[in-house]
Amino acid sequence: MDQHNATVSLVASQVKQFYERQKPFRIYHGSTNSTRQSQYWVDNLVDTSKLSNILTIDTNKKVAVVEPNVPMDKLVYAILPYGLVPPVVMEFPGITAGGGFSGTSGESSSFRYGFFDRTVNSIEMVLANGDIITASSTENSDIFYGAAASFGTLGITTLLEIQLIDAKAFVELTYYPVSSVQQAVQKFEQETANPLNDYLDGILFDKDRGVICVGRLADTHNDGIPLQCFSRATDPWFYLHAKKVLAKSSEAFTEAVPLVDYLFRYDRGGFWVGAYAFQYFITPFNRFTRWALDNFMHTRVMYHALHKSGHSKNYIIQDVAVPYENAGELIDYLHGSFRHYPLWLCPLRQTGKSESPLYGLMAQKATANQAAAPTMLLNVGVWGPGPTRRKEFVKLNRDLERKVHELKGQKWLYAHAYYTEAEFWDIYDRKEYDGLRAKYHASYLPTIYDKVKVDVAAEEQAMRDSWTTWIIAIIWSIWPISGLYGVFHAALGGDYLKLNGSKKAV
Repeated sequence: MDQHNATVSLVASQVKQFYERQKPFRIYHGSTNSTRQSQYWVDNLVDTSKLSNILTIDTNKKVAVVEPNVPMDKLVYAILPYGLVPPVVMEFPGITAGGGFSGTSGESSSFRYGFFDRTVNSIEMVLANGDIITASSTENSDIFYGAAASFGTLGITTLLEIQLIDAKAFVELTYYPVSSVQQAVQKFEQETANPLNDYLDGILFDKDRGVICVGRLADTHNDGIPLQCFSRATDPWFYLHAKKVLAKSSEAFTEAVPLVDYLFRYDRGGFWVGAYAFQYFITPFNRFTRWALDNFMHTRVMYHALHKSGHSKNYIIQDVAVPYENAGELIDYLHGSFRHYPLWLCPLRQTGKSESPLYGLMAQKATANQAAAPTMLLNVGVWGPGPTRRKEFVKLNRDLERKVHELKGQKWLYAHAYYTEAEFWDIYDRKEYDGLRAKYHASYLPTIYDKVKVDVAAEEQAMRDSWTTWIIAIIWSIWPISGLYGVFHAALGGDYLKLNGSKKAV
């Protein structure tokens, strides 16, 4: 703890200097799993990248105390020898504990435990004035709940106590074919009610063809069912395997998957987004090429290439969630406007085990037309190519945002947000959020809207004001310059976020 305390004291000292000057800053973690262009200038950041250690694992209390930049794979591998695992493990190995808490993360165990932040017992925070506090459901509870999904706009989370549950060596995974989103929702409801189930998600390969995946932790591999892995270069990508299972039979099919392979089953290929890289580079997409290019197809490398190439501006990458009863209408809308499959389906319990409705901006409050917020939401992962014309691309994103709001849903803010400021605060609780920012000295920091918005007007103005910007944009759009640049930097490794110089913190 001495090293941790020294690092946190240094962070607090830096924050206090920004506070005294009332100068906004950004938090530099060293990596990101956001698809927004996140580049940090050295004179406006507080570097927390050294906070990446697991401090204690308490097997009696079943908790782990970790620093915020501990990635999921490091956490899982450290805890598994004790026969334990976090209740919610984000599907990409590089997603960090702090990112999961401050950025909203759900996975296939979230039908039972809720979002990742619902599994955090307490946090340590450096407030925006440099003070260091502890927060939990019983101590400074307002900022404990408010900091969830706040993207670091209330202060800096420097420590988390995370709940743990008993682990087992395998997941017995059963694939159930479905022929509509209505049937998928019915299956989710049925399997959610079964207390023996530990994991639950699904994939739609078309509007009328999909699979629901139900997992149960198991101590041993039953000889009566096949063993399937997903982590080696020779293994299939998970979604392709599920598609193959679905094509073989209309009956349920069960196999055993090693626990770690299951938890990070979507890492290779980034769900299915990696397949679009093969299309972009006009490369055959088959088992051999996936094996040969496997090093480039893990999400850590893919995020690096995505940020350096700027290709996130060309792809629809949105996670949205709506109440079960509106899921069919959302899929109908996506079928007509987005037209790309697969779509990821993941049932989410809003409150988790705590049953608290207080968690931050993502908490759905009761409205005049709704006595209570729904217990369950259906998360739909919408990932694929967008229109090539910028105006059409922006319009499709904005239309999707409006549709989700119309259906009483929300979208996760790790991705691009095209809302106007008025639209954004019509959805999220600004009064409560601004009250927390004032109480905890954070009003001078960028707001969450400042951090997540895509400023289309500023983009257009920059193009009009500068011939250099316009010419660079034209050159950058020539195939395959930007893609090769992203791959080159991903192959080199190193830092892909931090820049020299200065720029306003927004």
